[in-house]
Amino acid sequence: MTDNERTGCGCPAGGAREGDKSGAQDGAPQMPQVTFSTFILSLASSALVQLGEVPDPDTGRTSENLLMAKHTIDVLTMLQEKTRGCADADEARLLEGVLYELRMKYVVHKK
Repeated sequence: MTDNERTGCGCPAGGAREGDKSGAQDGAPQMPQVTFSTFILSLASSALVQLGEVPDPDTGRTSENLLMAKHTIDVLTMLQEKTRGCADADEARLLEGVLYELRMKYVVHKK
């Protein structure tokens, strides 16, 4: 039986395994381990840039793109719906909290 069959949903049980490598080679910058939580935080960071809340890391400037911010929030909402009952309690709380904060910031910017 596979992990997906055991969990009864489309997500793997247990996430990334201990000892997984980030793909970094000697001397190359290391990326954070890919987990559901780091993925959520990455999307949330993008939404904050799109809302103009934080500077774009590439340009150092802030600018608003509410259409893209809404799209990113919608992607996070879809992930919440698709992983309901599948994400662990910490992941579910993180996603719920991130969505609440982003939605409130979006409403402020939309006015």
